[in-house]
Amino acid sequence: MVEYLEPDICVIGAGSGGLSVAAAVRALGGSVVLVERGKMGGDCLNHGCVPSKALIAAARRAHTISHAGVFGVSASELKVNFGRVSEHVRSVVEAIAPHDSVERFEALGATVIAAHARFVDKRTVEADGRLIRARRFVIATGSRPAIPPIPGLVSIDFLTNETIFHQTRKPEHLIIIGGGPIGMEMAQAHRRLGCEVSVIEMFEPLGRDDPELTAISLRKIEAEGIKIHAQTAIESVEVQGRGVAVHVKRGEESETIVGSHILVAAGRRRNVDDLGLDAARIKLKSGAIRVNKSMKTTNRRVYAIGDVSGNLQFTHVAGYHAGLVVRNALFGLPVRENRDIIPWVTYTDPEIAQVGLSGPEAEERLGGNFKVLRVPFTQNDRAQTERRTEGLVKMITDKKGRILGAGIVGAQAGELVTFFAYLIANKMNVSSLTKFVAPYPTIAEIVKRAGNAYYHDKLDNPWLARLRNFNRLLP
Repeated sequence: MVEYLEPDICVIGAGSGGLSVAAAVRALGGSVVLVERGKMGGDCLNHGCVPSKALIAAARRAHTISHAGVFGVSASELKVNFGRVSEHVRSVVEAIAPHDSVERFEALGATVIAAHARFVDKRTVEADGRLIRARRFVIATGSRPAIPPIPGLVSIDFLTNETIFHQTRKPEHLIIIGGGPIGMEMAQAHRRLGCEVSVIEMFEPLGRDDPELTAISLRKIEAEGIKIHAQTAIESVEVQGRGVAVHVKRGEESETIVGSHILVAAGRRRNVDDLGLDAARIKLKSGAIRVNKSMKTTNRRVYAIGDVSGNLQFTHVAGYHAGLVVRNALFGLPVRENRDIIPWVTYTDPEIAQVGLSGPEAEERLGGNFKVLRVPFTQNDRAQTERRTEGLVKMITDKKGRILGAGIVGAQAGELVTFFAYLIANKMNVSSLTKFVAPYPTIAEIVKRAGNAYYHDKLDNPWLARLRNFNRLLP
């Protein structure tokens, strides 16, 4: 006999977005069925954000030790135990895993099904022999590494973000295919841990970020000894001895790069396969599930959030989508996605962070009616004490002083961009940056300095001169 389940919400996928929906629905008194065929926590916990940042943290310690001499501190020869580094990464994942576990969500009152989910019609999902007819469905199946059709690649035992964190032995020479955020983060981390690293990028590395900001970060990355082959096509890959050979071409020049391991970091592919989307009458667009501003698919009972919806592929975006869906699905409140308030960070060193409009986007929307203000990290005293003066804050405002966007490259850029994300989300004016008091000396003072910079060119305003003159007449 077939078992029927009729919850308020059925969530397909237990990554960060799906778990956020399930937890919120239970907290608000709704019933929920959560279906996940793989590991709870999804890509972020098991293969993405968490292990990558744990590895970057280990690499940063190694870099700090090896560069302590500039502070008058000397250390013995740096030694990296790659096996212990791997243990550190694994222990961080294990520390967070209970928060995303089946046990926790069952304790919250959710029904968790460890199986593949598939729509059988517009309002029914089948999983593990059970039929789920929910009021609303949320597809949060995420994405996986995209594997480019490079001749010979499938015959190589290559790495992706799903396997590289299981390495217990240091790669002698890591060749990375793809110079996006994942590729460049892993390149710098492995270089700092003692690996030789080469990056091959068909276009420009970190090409989706502001070139003015990425140039600063890329200079340091290359100075650390990473070889970046930009605008370079890969013609084929083959085994060579105990390693691998990558045959590349740039312009008319051909070259062979020989290494010990290959990491494929050439983008992501949405997990939309075998979900029964046709049966549910859910349409795709460019390989992603098509959604409107309320995150609804072409089936009004079904939402899609996070990577699978074709949006910015970040964990915090999935969490943001989850909040929108819960408000709309449970309470019928109107919601509308606003991508202008979404920050993103590339965790190279120095970090690159952005939120809101870029210069070209502001030009497209406003013509010439905006200002771009720049404050270098050299003007920040704490950055000087830490010898972290490579960096820049770039703020974009309209003519009335409303903050439209910000880009930061430098130490703690990911933390600093939160100031601007808050201001933009609340449609606040640049004057707000002049009203708070930042403790001295902190990197955060540079945010206040960016606010002050807006008013520098207003000091010759004739009305200010008149006000000063009038004030002199007062007793």
